Amino acid sequence: MFSGIIEEMGAIQSINKGLTGAKYSILASLTLEDLKLGDSISVAGACLTASQVGDLGFSVDVSTETLNCTTLGTISVGTPVNLERAMKINARMGGHMVTGHVDGIGLLRARQQDGNSIQLTIEAPEEIMRYCVAKGSITVDGISLTINAVSERSIAVAIIPHTAKVTTMGLKQIGDTVNLESDLIGKYVERLLQTSGVLPAKPAPMINREYLEKRGLL
Repeated sequence: MFSGIIEEMGAIQSINKGLTGAKYSILASLTLEDLKLGDSISVAGACLTASQVGDLGFSVDVSTETLNCTTLGTISVGTPVNLERAMKINARMGGHMVTGHVDGIGLLRARQQDGNSIQLTIEAPEEIMRYCVAKGSITVDGISLTINAVSERSIAVAIIPHTAKVTTMGLKQIGDTVNLESDLIGKYVERLLQTSGVLPAKPAPMINREYLEKRGLL
């Protein structure tokens, strides 16, 4: 479990892809403190496991599913990534409850300066939009953000100077993709309403070629 408060920006040092996944080496400093083999760490919003820990960084194994369903499948060596260690149970909850289970990929459609903040408009898949409400929370590349506005196909968020400085949000440009995770509470509420019959059950996914290709099964 994470809070969505980024501890530092790391950088992809090396990528070794194979038939069954990939190994990424990531340069880091602050997040190496007390990081141990087997610990969970959020990399660009995706919960991964530290498979090696060194003096200048750490390595993670990335499954085919994660490569296909997150932006980690398309990033390159040198790309900066947001990092956060798993939250301690006695720590302050500065953001919101973040699992690190990415729901989908968003597309940055607009970026404009508004006073001292940057306004970003992010197009999101329908399965994410259903959980988005104005003044609610969403995780963007591992960052806990507040939704300022919701349209039919996109959300708007404001990036304050501190967030722009210490996370990758300050570097994002129109056309860039981001990992999105919906607010966990909304998912539980929906599930409870479905099991009680207030809402119709969520339809099963259609197993077709597109579904299989997205998950690296073809």
